[in-house]
Amino acid sequence: KQSGALKRKLQSPHGNPPVKRKLSINTFRKGATEADRREEGSSSQKPVPKKQLTDKQNESQKNKPFIKTSSLFKNNPDIPEIHRKEVQQVQENVFTTDSFSQLDLHPHLVSTINTVLNICSMTSVQKQTIPVLLQGRDALVRSQTGSGKTLAYGIPLVQSLQGMESKIQRSHGPYALVLVPTRELALQSFDTIQKLLKPFTWIVPGVLMGGEKRKSEKARLRKGINILISTPGRLVDHIRSTQCIHFRRTQWLIIDEADRILDLGFEKDVAVILNALNAERETRQNVLLSATLTEGVTRLADISLNDPVSISIADEIQKVPEPASQTDREASSSSNCMEQENFAVPETLQQYVMMVPSKLRLVTLAAFILQKCKFEKRHKMIIFFSSCEQVEFYHELLVKVLSGGPESEQPGHSPLSSVSLHFLRLHGDMEQEERTEVFQEFLKSKTGILLCTDVAARGLDLPQVTWIVQYNAPASPAEYIHRIGRTARIGCRGSSLLVLAPSEAEYVSLLASHKINVSELKMEKVLASLMKDDRFKLHRPGSKVSY
Repeated sequence: KQSGALKRKLQSPHGNPPVKRKLSINTFRKGATEADRREEGSSSQKPVPKKQLTDKQNESQKNKPFIKTSSLFKNNPDIPEIHRKEVQQVQENVFTTDSFSQLDLHPHLVSTINTVLNICSMTSVQKQTIPVLLQGRDALVRSQTGSGKTLAYGIPLVQSLQGMESKIQRSHGPYALVLVPTRELALQSFDTIQKLLKPFTWIVPGVLMGGEKRKSEKARLRKGINILISTPGRLVDHIRSTQCIHFRRTQWLIIDEADRILDLGFEKDVAVILNALNAERETRQNVLLSATLTEGVTRLADISLNDPVSISIADEIQKVPEPASQTDREASSSSNCMEQENFAVPETLQQYVMMVPSKLRLVTLAAFILQKCKFEKRHKMIIFFSSCEQVEFYHELLVKVLSGGPESEQPGHSPLSSVSLHFLRLHGDMEQEERTEVFQEFLKSKTGILLCTDVAARGLDLPQVTWIVQYNAPASPAEYIHRIGRTARIGCRGSSLLVLAPSEAEYVSLLASHKINVSELKMEKVLASLMKDDRFKLHRPGSKVSY
């Protein structure tokens, strides 16, 4: 009983066992603080050893070599040496001295090309393709990106339609069908054809593409479209659901960027379109255009072209022979693909590769953007990513960090810090209206940075683009060629940068096997540009030097 009473007495009023008293760190800290105060009072005249130590540290920091990578990113894999053999790149002569007036074209069409499009001389692909198409022959055209393939088929098409004996009426429906892989390329091709048709107002061009309202497209089809430019998916949709669409008078079928159409999985859609065309009219002129000649393109050429002329700018024009049997035909197709394995690259394009460990990719990209678009200025850049989500993430991040907010206008910031960067994004998950708006804005702007997926990798002619950055390595060398083809177009100068992780170093050898030469750009050189921006300098206490 006594022990129970004693236990109850020792318990707290709330019934909890008493807390044992512990010596806290604060107790010792308090004692130490008082001791420090006493020591300070007694030795106020003496120099503090800590200060001497700090001065020595600062002095040693000054003597240390300049380290460009942040201490937050330690334990990165070693960047391997790139062992690449120099290869002779396949070159195409883009320009010729021949003018359009030398061709048998309508004078008004020649005048429009010279004044509206501001083009006086033909490119190599135009010089070789236009006469063949004016003769009414089918053609398989292979030429590097940015060599003027749209006009190579557009000029003979307009010349042919305007010269028809019975004048074309809008209500007649499509006389020509142009298939393109993406909505942006559809808009661009429509714009080019519209300019060519300026003197021939009775011929009406039109565009069909996903993302637009079907009702308004059906209304345009009912009124009549003579040159119909469309993406395969949307055209198949109308073939199945729109009664007024017909191909009774269709005399031209043009498949532009044929390899990309097949890459995007439109092979079945193209087959449906070919069947619909053949059901109403069997004879027509067919043209296939591509920057790369894949097995799929060769197969498509076999089913859509009739006794075609093969035009490859790196080679001489040669007539494709008709194999005696199906086996010979397949053998011919595969050997053709092997011959065309090496890709032509514009002579005015400088190609670079940079090895960057995964942890440093983001900061290196930011440094590269600052270097080219802020400090050097006057640059227009496209950055390719592998997914829509990546584009959204990096767009939001780079806008917040690099665009320059209100803080950049405060006194004490350098003029370089106040230069704002303009970021745009483009990918397949965006609404069509927004995609068109972004495309047109970047098209007209002299500077800016477009973050995008491969939706912008094919056929788009975006003027004044000076840099292409591939943040993720493309799946194939053919895709690499199409991405870098957005710069150095029609004789202009341009540069490209491929960012690789150390584990992806073999990609350089893969490019070399396709006669593609790349020079190495050192990551440290790019990261050094961060030191030019006050916002990214780390000021160490007691020192004016920034590291």
